[in-house]
Amino acid sequence: MQINLITGISGSGKSVALRAFEDAGYDCVDNLPVSLLENLIHTLEQENSEQVAVAIDARRGQSLADLPSILENLRSHHQVRVIFLNADTNTLVQRFSETRRRHPLSKSTAKTGSATLIEAIDNERTLLEPLRAQAHSIDTSNLPANALRAWIQDIFKDKPLGLTVIFESFGFKKGVPSDADLVFDVRCLPNPHYDKVLRPLTGNDKPVKEFLENIPEVISMERDITQFIEKWLPHYIADGRSYLTVAIGCTGGQHRSVYLVNRLSEHFRAQKDLSALQLIFLDRHRELDSIPVIKV
Repeated sequence: MQINLITGISGSGKSVALRAFEDAGYDCVDNLPVSLLENLIHTLEQENSEQVAVAIDARRGQSLADLPSILENLRSHHQVRVIFLNADTNTLVQRFSETRRRHPLSKSTAKTGSATLIEAIDNERTLLEPLRAQAHSIDTSNLPANALRAWIQDIFKDKPLGLTVIFESFGFKKGVPSDADLVFDVRCLPNPHYDKVLRPLTGNDKPVKEFLENIPEVISMERDITQFIEKWLPHYIADGRSYLTVAIGCTGGQHRSVYLVNRLSEHFRAQKDLSALQLIFLDRHRELDSIPVIKV
């Protein structure tokens, strides 16, 4: 059975992710107590279910400490993937303010009997840290709901288990994505933004591609990043990782980073000698669709 555990910080989009699995035909269970997870899987196994998505959050409190060992037991018989959704604190505060919902841990402090929203978020991060460390983390800050659904479907729908390498472009002016494992800063390269004709375009457009591919420094940067990844990729595979996010950042995340992410993705997908390793190469462009519409 393929088991997908969805967890993360409240307000980061777990409901959106769960609906994406539901739309794809998965058996879905929301807000499941940790103690019932193994019983649920056993029941679904008897019913010949093949795909299930389960959402678990910090409302389960101290029982979360048992979850890593439970997942390890399940992995001996099933395929288990953990998705951890995250967002920066300012984004979470804004989302809770817009919906006027209370954070599920807002009454969790022993001293006062209640917690401020920021205290509740910090407490939740602490409780969920052991899960985040073993999961594929997705930063949903400024990410629209439709983009999150697409990312979930792209990674988990009909994909073999193996290392998933995600090339992600971003703009430094909006901050480094929290889900990045490797970060390359390409702001030192000539910027198409200063060309009035190229400014409204992106790295997906032919005029920008032609501009950048004729600059020696861009070619050199692409070659250096490619060689770095090729050298260290076997070590990440040997480390038993399931996901590796390579973030390429320029100032606004529109031109240089988008171009290089596309080039890197094309290069590695074309490497036939990597196909036997069940590697999956995906590309994302965070700033091209970044509209904060995810609701709690």
